[in-house]
Amino acid sequence: MNTWRNASLAVTAAALLALTTACGQDKGGESPDGQNVGNASPAGQAADSYGSDSGYGSGATTETASAKQAGQLAVWDSKKLGKVVTDSEGFTLYRFDKDTAIPPKSNCEGDCAKAWPPVPAGNVTAAAGTDAATVGKVTRADGTQQLTLAGWPMYRYAKDARPGDALGQGVGGTWFAAAPDGKKAAVNADGPAGAEPADLAGLSVRKDPKLGDIVVDKRGMTVYRFKKDVAWPMKSACTGACLSKWPVVAPVGKNEVKGVTTKGFVTFDRPDGLKQQAIDCWPLYTFSGDVKPGDTNGQGVGGTWYAVSPQAKLVGAPK
Repeated sequence: MNTWRNASLAVTAAALLALTTACGQDKGGESPDGQNVGNASPAGQAADSYGSDSGYGSGATTETASAKQAGQLAVWDSKKLGKVVTDSEGFTLYRFDKDTAIPPKSNCEGDCAKAWPPVPAGNVTAAAGTDAATVGKVTRADGTQQLTLAGWPMYRYAKDARPGDALGQGVGGTWFAAAPDGKKAAVNADGPAGAEPADLAGLSVRKDPKLGDIVVDKRGMTVYRFKKDVAWPMKSACTGACLSKWPVVAPVGKNEVKGVTTKGFVTFDRPDGLKQQAIDCWPLYTFSGDVKPGDTNGQGVGGTWYAVSPQAKLVGAPK
């Protein structure tokens, strides 16, 4: 018994030491102001994933789907689909033509629900700039509650392997990405759409004509840091309503990074339950006011929000 306990303590200590080495060094002993800081874990391990080949016979389960909350909804502009609703991690939400909105009812059960995991109704906040009254819920046949938009039950697609994917668009002529008002996104779009642009890494570098080299996410959207955050012990000062304007960057695998530092590359387990990517131990965000790739409307907002350099530094911030 003591041997097992000692081994367990040793593993825990080693994990803490590794994290401290990653985020504790070069931070000058910074400390939080007494608030909860959550936990950090190696990026790519904490993030939920449905895999890249999950269909009706897949190993995905409704129990897995039920554990994956939507959190803060967001809206992104796709060149093919227009405005599309995503969950807090950037995964596309869908609606099913065989469902009904009045009254709300889901007709996707069994194997269908494995390929199209229902989005749980709990822990959901309307996307910034959208009508919160459209957010609702419906009780499914198994007794669980599912998120609805304008009465339409919401789903993810098991084959969407990363944020920005929209591989479920038009499948079977009955599945469509959801617009913020619950309607179908670009019903007449020519075939399925993926991330915009499709060849970007999870985090990469874009040369902005005014700001120089800055970090962008998989969708090409500018990534920001908040000056009021703390790198170590890691703490985010953006909570509650702040997150509707500054959505967190979802966890990214190290193999999905191009040209960006992987020093202090960890996933921040926020006290609010969201998982957030950090580089050099600084939490990362996007800005709801950026509507298309290349926008930098969040730069300098409030004198506290700035784009991020490939080395995780604040771009253009006063010294």
